[in-house]
Amino acid sequence: MMPGGAGPQQGQAQPWQYGGPPPTGRWGAPAQVPRGWVPAPPPPPLPPRPVGGRPVTPPGAPPFDRPQPYERLMRARDWAWWRPVLGLLLFSVLYAVAAVLVVVAVLVTGVVPEANLLDLVDPGVLLMTNLSLIVAIPIVWACWAVAHGMRPGWSSSVTGRLRWRLFRPLTWRALLTLGVGVLVTIGISLTAESGTITGPDSSYVWLVLVVLLTTPLQSAAEEYVFRGYLTQALTAWIRSEKAGPVVAALVTATLFSAAHAPPDVLTFADRFAFGLAASWVTNLTGGLEAAIVLHAVNNVVVFLTIGLLGDEVATAVPPAGIGLLVTLLDLVAMGAYVWLVARSRAVLRPELVSPAVDLRGTPVRQPTWVPAPPLPPFGGAPGPPAPDPRWSRQGGA
Repeated sequence: MMPGGAGPQQGQAQPWQYGGPPPTGRWGAPAQVPRGWVPAPPPPPLPPRPVGGRPVTPPGAPPFDRPQPYERLMRARDWAWWRPVLGLLLFSVLYAVAAVLVVVAVLVTGVVPEANLLDLVDPGVLLMTNLSLIVAIPIVWACWAVAHGMRPGWSSSVTGRLRWRLFRPLTWRALLTLGVGVLVTIGISLTAESGTITGPDSSYVWLVLVVLLTTPLQSAAEEYVFRGYLTQALTAWIRSEKAGPVVAALVTATLFSAAHAPPDVLTFADRFAFGLAASWVTNLTGGLEAAIVLHAVNNVVVFLTIGLLGDEVATAVPPAGIGLLVTLLDLVAMGAYVWLVARSRAVLRPELVSPAVDLRGTPVRQPTWVPAPPLPPFGGAPGPPAPDPRWSRQGGA
C-alpha cells in the first residue's frame, strides 16, 4: 500500500497512465501514420460538371469535342439553336447604331461637304462608306463573345485567329488573276466607247490614301459578315455537314449581291458569283484570309483604276453585249483565283479543322475520403478500441 492508504489493492487492475508521445523519426524520414490508415488515391483531373450535365471547358482548351471545319465552328460544346438568333439580333441593333453614328460624325466634321453618296470615287464619300462598314468587324467579335461565349478569333479561322502568313502568297495569286481580269474588263469597256478618259482630278492623292488605308478593312468587314457570321450561323442550324456549307454559300451569295444594289441582272450575277468564289476559297483554306484577299484586291484595283481614269469612266454603263463579255471575263478571273488557291494548299498548308478535346462521357468526380468504419448494432455498447503499442505503457514510448 502506498503512503496515505490511497494506492491500489493487491490483485486490482492497474489504471492506464499517459506514457508520453510516440517516438518521432529523424528529420526527412517518412511520415508515421496511425495503424490501419489507408490513403485514398488522388482523383483524376476532371472538369466540374454544371447542372446541365455538360463538362465545362478547361481554361485554354478548345471548345470542341471533335474537330470542326470553319463553317461549323458555332457547333461547339455548349451549342444551342438560340445562340445565332441572339447574335444576329445583337448584330442588327449594334450595327445600325454604329453606322448611323459614323455617317453623322463624318457629315458634322465636314469631311464630305456635299453629301453625294453615289460618287464613290470622291475621297470623302468613300471614307464615310468604308468606315460605316468597318465597324462591323468589332460588332461580329462582340456577337461571338456575348451570344456564344467563345473567343472572337473563331470568326477568323479554325485556329482561332487570323493566319497572317497566308496573306502575302494569296495576295500575289489574287493580283495575277482577279487584278489582271479587272484591268482587262475596264480596258474592254473603254474600247466600246462607254466612257471618256478625263484623267485624275486634284483629289486623287487623297483617294489613293483612303483606298490603301481603309478599303482592305472594308473588304474584311464584309467577309466577316457574309462568309463569316452569316455562313457559320446557317451551317450550324443544318444538321448535314455536307449540305450546310452549300446552302449557306447560296444564301449568303444572294444576300451579298442584293446588298450591293445591282442595276441589272448581269451585275447581280457577277456579284453572286463573287460571293460563291469567296465561300469556296473559305472552305478550301479553313478561314477568311483567302476571301479577304480576293475582296480587297478587287476593290483596291477597281477604285484606283477608275479614279485614275476619271469620273466619266466610273459612271459609264457598257452596252449589253460588252456587259455580258465583262461578266464572263470576271467569272474566268474568279475561277482562276479559286483554282490557284486549291493548287497552293500543298504549299501553304492551311489548317482545315479546329483543335478539339473530347470531354463527352467523362465520369463524375469521385470523393477522396475513406469510408468510416460501420456503426455498432443498435442498443449495443461500442467495444474498447484496440490499443496501439506506441501509445500504451506496455508498448513503451
